[in-house]
Amino acid sequence: MKHSKQIKDTKLNEVSALSEALKNASSVMFVDYTTLTMKEGQALKKKLKEGNGKMLVAKNTLIKIAAKNANLPEEAFSDTILSGQTAVVVAEKDPVAPIQILGKFMADTEKTKWKAAVVEGIFQDAAGIGRISKLPGKDQLIAQVVGGISSPLYGLMSTLNGNIQKLVYVLHARQKSMNA
Repeated sequence: MKHSKQIKDTKLNEVSALSEALKNASSVMFVDYTTLTMKEGQALKKKLKEGNGKMLVAKNTLIKIAAKNANLPEEAFSDTILSGQTAVVVAEKDPVAPIQILGKFMADTEKTKWKAAVVEGIFQDAAGIGRISKLPGKDQLIAQVVGGISSPLYGLMSTLNGNIQKLVYVLHARQKSMNA
């Protein structure tokens, strides 16, 4: 009897920890990792950690309970999605960075597949999450915005600088003609 209570307590603790991770996540991805080797899994976990994400593995029934506790959209933890081997990847800060890391990993290894995701509270199917994974990163988007804003300013500065140089040339020529 004591042994079954320990197992039950362990499962309750696991669900509690998983529920907390899902509640605090900016995005949650459900991934099929059936063909992933232990070594590849460790490499993926390391990459995800660098992107402020982490991969968690639990039984589908425990994931379902934790997802309900975290108030994720119901379609995210349907029986269709939570079938087979399912890894849960949570993004702790930037909701897109771990998605991009996973997308690149999937493209490079073809070992894992998207099942679904919840990005900032919005359900995404496998196709939607695949499109998100191909978006440029936050730093790249910021650079594009800054470049887009600064480009016209450099053009304006160049035009004004050219006009000032012409004015100086005219004034210099006028001064020479008056001195001659």
